[in-house]
Amino acid sequence: MNANTAILTQRNRYLPYLRYFIAFLILSSYGSLFCQEQEGRPEKVNVFVFDIKEEIAPPVWHKAKKAFQQAEALSADMIIIHMNTYGGVLETADSLRTRILNAPYPIHVFIDNNAASAGALISIACDSIFMSPGANIGAATVVDQEGKPLPDKYQSYMRSMMRSTAEAQGRDPMIAQAMVDPRMAVPGITDTGQVLTFTSAEAIKNNFCEGEAKDIDDVMNLLKVENYEVIKQELKPIDKIIAFLINPVVSALLIMIIIGGIYFELQTPGIGFPLAAAVTAALLYFAPLYLEGLAAHWEILIFIVGVVLLAIELFAIPGFGVLGISGIILIVAGLALSMVGNIGFHFPEGAFKALISSIFLVIIASFLSLLISFYIGRKILTTTIFGHLALDTVQEKSEGYTSADIQYMNMTGKKGKALTILRPAGKVIVEGEVYDATAITGYIEKDDAVEVVKYETSQLFVRKTST
Repeated sequence: MNANTAILTQRNRYLPYLRYFIAFLILSSYGSLFCQEQEGRPEKVNVFVFDIKEEIAPPVWHKAKKAFQQAEALSADMIIIHMNTYGGVLETADSLRTRILNAPYPIHVFIDNNAASAGALISIACDSIFMSPGANIGAATVVDQEGKPLPDKYQSYMRSMMRSTAEAQGRDPMIAQAMVDPRMAVPGITDTGQVLTFTSAEAIKNNFCEGEAKDIDDVMNLLKVENYEVIKQELKPIDKIIAFLINPVVSALLIMIIIGGIYFELQTPGIGFPLAAAVTAALLYFAPLYLEGLAAHWEILIFIVGVVLLAIELFAIPGFGVLGISGIILIVAGLALSMVGNIGFHFPEGAFKALISSIFLVIIASFLSLLISFYIGRKILTTTIFGHLALDTVQEKSEGYTSADIQYMNMTGKKGKALTILRPAGKVIVEGEVYDATAITGYIEKDDAVEVVKYETSQLFVRKTST
């Protein structure tokens, strides 16, 4: 073997190692470039979006609480509220406002057309406000069901909330107050006598809006977030059912069915459809409120105790006294307290006001239910559509019929004995016949001698006598 052959053989021996080394250098270069690219690329941002596109009422609060829970479970980096509302219940808006202000992550609102009244309060609580072209925000005067402004004490509370909320988010509190109070003048923006409402352009000009956007993607561009994923809220069927049942209108209808069912059941012998309707309505009323954490066990219990006391008063004790009144109070209290987020008898800020509203709702619904029940009761007894439900035959004197009242009236002064304890009502035996009777004073023991004092309102009244 010559020298050239030996050198060639030696070179071929190290050639595979050289190839491996070159390949390693190439792969290392690509890996370094890939890592640098990944390091320069921002991490994906999870954006949770839920809608407020209806009247702000308890169903919206239910949906919002679910949204916050879902966002936290998904480790969302921010929440965007997609809003289009004319306002609604102040207590619900206040609850949502407080939750937004205390959130540990940023919450933004995209006003897609309207954010009036309670919607304006919620929007101001958010970290950023974005509005679609032609959108409006403001007109936060507190009004009643007919749209008329409420007394100044309600406006004062709303003005205070609007100011404090604006201050918390670095917005002009005087502009926020002018959205409630027509007397508030903001130089260069509004004169006295006008409640302030901003268009999107006016809100941007006065630093009350961070920008104009057409959709959620535009909002993300204005927030300068490029790598993001939008997660929209999806409510389960049970959540939709609960939201429907806790609507104040539905709650009022259920209260009417409960009261009407109890009324008709007390007017008819035995157990029938009215009781079934009342029980079903009570379950539909209390169950969603219990699941929402509003109705506590004791609040449901006092409602049941109230019904029992009312039944005892009507069936066991003549007249209407302490038990009946106590029963009515407990029924109203149980229904009203179950709608409020109180802890025992402690009412958080705003909850006492909600309790007053709930009491009025229960009283009005109960009153309407009784009126309708009286009307329906009279119609059922006089209608012939379902046949004759009540006897309408006239028993004429000429045919030999007489009134039993004469017989009872003639018993005044007659003596007998108590067949049962009269406390104060019971049964007595007079001349071998058994009669229902009531002790005129105190109570009478069984077998005590009695005398019939009078006959009144189809009832014998007796007193204890010496044998």
